[in-house]
Amino acid sequence: MTAVDERPEAEIGKARRRKEDAHLITGRTRWTDNLSVPGMLHLAMLRSPMAHATITSIDPTDARSRPGVVAVFTGADFKDVQGNVPCAWPVTPDMVNPGAPSLAVDQVNFAGECVAVVVARSKAEAQDALEGIDIEYEPLPPVLDMDQAVKDGATLVHPNTESNRSYTWVFESGAAGTGAPIDDALRDAEVTVSRRFVQQRLIPAFMEPRAVMVEPSGEGVTVWSATQIPHILRVMLALTLGLPEHKVRVIAPDVGGGFGGKIPVTPEEIISVLVARRLNKPVKYTESRSESLMAAHHGRDQLQDITITATRDGTVTGLDVHLLADMGAYLRLVGPGVPILGAFMYNAIYKIPAYRFVCEGIFTTKTPTDAYRGAGRPEATFAIERIMDELAVELGMDPMELRRKNWIKHEEFPFTTVAGLTYDSGNYEAATDKALELIGWNDLRAEQQERRDSNDPVQLGLGISTFTEMCGLAPSRVLGSLSYGAGGWEHAAIRMLPTGKVEVVTGASPHGQGHETAFAQIVADKLGVAFEDVELIHGDTASSHKGLDTYGSRSLAVGGIAIVNAADKVIEKARKIAAHLLEANEADLEFSGGKFRVAGSPGSEVGIADAALAVFAAHNLPDGVEPSIDAEATYDPENFSFPHGTHLCAVEIDTETGMTKIRKYVCVDDVGTPINPLIIEGQVHGGLAQGIAQALFEEAVYDDAGNLTTGTFVDYTLPSAADLPSFTTERTETPSTTNPLGVKGVGEAGTIASTPAVVNAIVDALRPFGVNDIRMPATPERVWRAIHGGGKHRAAGGTTAYGGASTSTSDGDGGDLQ
Repeated sequence: MTAVDERPEAEIGKARRRKEDAHLITGRTRWTDNLSVPGMLHLAMLRSPMAHATITSIDPTDARSRPGVVAVFTGADFKDVQGNVPCAWPVTPDMVNPGAPSLAVDQVNFAGECVAVVVARSKAEAQDALEGIDIEYEPLPPVLDMDQAVKDGATLVHPNTESNRSYTWVFESGAAGTGAPIDDALRDAEVTVSRRFVQQRLIPAFMEPRAVMVEPSGEGVTVWSATQIPHILRVMLALTLGLPEHKVRVIAPDVGGGFGGKIPVTPEEIISVLVARRLNKPVKYTESRSESLMAAHHGRDQLQDITITATRDGTVTGLDVHLLADMGAYLRLVGPGVPILGAFMYNAIYKIPAYRFVCEGIFTTKTPTDAYRGAGRPEATFAIERIMDELAVELGMDPMELRRKNWIKHEEFPFTTVAGLTYDSGNYEAATDKALELIGWNDLRAEQQERRDSNDPVQLGLGISTFTEMCGLAPSRVLGSLSYGAGGWEHAAIRMLPTGKVEVVTGASPHGQGHETAFAQIVADKLGVAFEDVELIHGDTASSHKGLDTYGSRSLAVGGIAIVNAADKVIEKARKIAAHLLEANEADLEFSGGKFRVAGSPGSEVGIADAALAVFAAHNLPDGVEPSIDAEATYDPENFSFPHGTHLCAVEIDTETGMTKIRKYVCVDDVGTPINPLIIEGQVHGGLAQGIAQALFEEAVYDDAGNLTTGTFVDYTLPSAADLPSFTTERTETPSTTNPLGVKGVGEAGTIASTPAVVNAIVDALRPFGVNDIRMPATPERVWRAIHGGGKHRAAGGTTAYGGASTSTSDGDGGDLQ
């Protein structure tokens, strides 16, 4: 008789619905703003209406007399204790950091900066009392344009600096020993194409506004915050305010999205702690949506001057990148390092022999910038994918064939790039071939030609983005070499309960990614327990005491592997117990499906749950073995993970109105071994929405006085489902070779790849009109003006022959369409 295999069905690879969604969709969430403690007071922030000014006087007398008001504090009240909002990434030894007070004391440097805080018994009373604060400003000239900000004699944002340049960071392949000198490539080029691309300023626009609640207790505090970084926040509050770290507890309850927007330590968190400790009362602050758009950090905002060189047969020989990156008024937690992350990705999937990257971080009187979904890598992918299309036009070559000629072949992995990273695995050919088939590329090209030949008022454009990214932000040694202020490891612990249930403690802190589901699937497979029997504990520094939190698509590739390693330790500890109970040698035991069996004796087995109960009772244990099979692990990866993919976009443009419609969008992503395909699909869809939004809809706009004019969702146009097409998504699987699960990150892939695919499609549709660039977002007005010659979208001078070499340049600044 054949034995029945009782091993549970594999969880890894199963498209399970997320276990955390039930309480989200039934109204049982614990957002920070939903929480309260006895005696809690409410805060309201008075924010500067001016972008750049000195504070000449501030009188809170009237506000203090308003109903319900307990106290009013200004920068002067906390100037000796508030320190500066922390920046953890001094990217160069000489980086200029002028300091960033949580409450402005003498000068404001962006519209929305906090200048006073009202404490009242209700939120409404605190908000109403703000108008009772009498404050006078002496205006200073705003600093808004990065090109102008770095010129000699420019108005300084900060009086304690000598210029508006915070840092200059340089990577050069020849000097770094990773490739050929870029100057040789520029000198010897047969074809040179230069463009300026503009990465407009974006706002993370997470669903849940930022909120913080603080309860003081003796020397310490408990902080509830809508944050992505509870562990880092704990450390930074201790360092910034001189608090004993072991007396600081940070809790991230349910967090409604982040996209990088909840990475920094915020002025409002520091102010809330200061007020709570000063009054010895619990306090809570929740920002309004307009406050969030105006004062929470922004993303992107770069000027990219890109030069690519090649031979006439299409072999790329060099890439020269010069960025101006807008830091805004202050340096936030990882803001200076965001564009530096992109430095390693401009070469993308291509075998570029010579490369130079120069980034200047610039102060302006705008809201500070920091990480936004992708953090430097979307900007890099946009630039290289756009310039590859421009090079293809210059060469008269099919843009896909140009990519094929220059990309890394699948048999060439592992491959060390000109930027010094080693890509462990990939198959760009497979992803591309599948994407081309799914979209019907050849048929669309034929239709495009027909429309052009017939002067159809609706033109068709096809866009390509073949990308890779570095994610799983780590390893610690690499981050250290880049002067990052923390490591890249992650911690996990697994607790086996006597009844066979499992508690998993992780230092990763979710805000919508599906940790509770995916991590439970991993543990269920590793330990052979039921998926329903695994519970995830996270987001509280009292129960999850070690961790480096969630950002940079690191949760699975770093946090997930820490869990795997902890599970392996649990199994090895349980093996000793099982061997004792089975009266067998440990080496003779096999473990699968949650059971230990003696090799060759299928009838004898001890389950891992049996071992958990045995150590709980501790009646019959081997000598010298402690009564526990719990384990923990800290994992620091040896390399990044490198997901990749091919995204193809077909757009239809009404040349009479400038309206762009995405007709079809196909993406084939390779994220290694899939843990939960349904979660992958959700992450890709969300990423696509944000990347397409940059191409078509979103932009944070300032007027000449430095006021944000897109401070509501009426003006800052987020797309709805009705504005987006149905996506065709597929996957190829090339497992990572640097971690035991073979996984790669997925959280940022859609955002990184989609923006250039859409813009390349738009430019492709408009090339018959002499257009070679379009400023993002490509609104109907901008597209219409480009068609009708209303902006500087055409190549400056076109193609010119110089001694056998050809050069094409364009400033790409959008002319009067800014």
